[in-house]
Amino acid sequence: MQLIDIGVNLTNPSFDGKHQAVLDRAYAAGVEQLILTGTSVEGSELALHLSRELDESAQRLFTTAGIHPHSASDWNGESAQRLLALLKEPNMRAVGECGLDFNRDFSPRPQQEKVLEEHLALAVELQLPVFLHERDASQRLLEILRDFRDRLPAAVVHCFTGEKRALFNYLDQDLHIGITGWICDERRGTHLHPLVSDIPRGRLMLESDAPYLLPRTLRPKPKSGRNEPAYLTEVLREVAVHRGESEQDLAAHTTACARAFFGLPVIAHIPVAADE
Repeated sequence: MQLIDIGVNLTNPSFDGKHQAVLDRAYAAGVEQLILTGTSVEGSELALHLSRELDESAQRLFTTAGIHPHSASDWNGESAQRLLALLKEPNMRAVGECGLDFNRDFSPRPQQEKVLEEHLALAVELQLPVFLHERDASQRLLEILRDFRDRLPAAVVHCFTGEKRALFNYLDQDLHIGITGWICDERRGTHLHPLVSDIPRGRLMLESDAPYLLPRTLRPKPKSGRNEPAYLTEVLREVAVHRGESEQDLAAHTTACARAFFGLPVIAHIPVAADE
């Protein structure tokens, strides 16, 4: 099986000094390509640097560039110019992480909305897909997206945790859906169990959101308590159960979806000849 992790926060300090080991474990688990999430201008620059430094083949690691809604207050006159320059780099495959978070409100809501619109304008200009964050703000997110949707090539609601109405509204807008280890959380993620079967093939992708959202169904649990891309196989297992699909089938269609969404190359594998 080949998997693609569409959202890993490899720039998080908890991974410092461990990048190659984390990637080696991911590759060994079948996670062959990863999208490194940019959540600030500086973080997006670091993600780009890591993708180049850790992937000489230029086939495995790709990046996004954006400012998370928690940090929308950091937006200034230079932000759009710096993001525009970053997003023109070959490894950059989506605008974001960007969006709205009315759950924590770390930045004022009007500022979050303004910064989201700035990101969507960049995506339209560059014709790149959008990597969206949303918590307790689905209706407002949809209202803002409507003004841009016809001009955007694609958009994914990453780490979907919402209810049925939000899911169907997103699908009606032809959005993609990213599912994380939230679905493995018996305390708050069980409402996703019946919903994942409503996501059509070609719209569903899988992500770790590492180092966050360690799947609670994972056994044995890592002593570090830190999530890694290698544990995406546990998200695969849980989603397959609730969609009534085999893990092989789910891996195949979510990987094909992610590859098409982000424009990723197919990694060529050279078979090893058996000993005579």
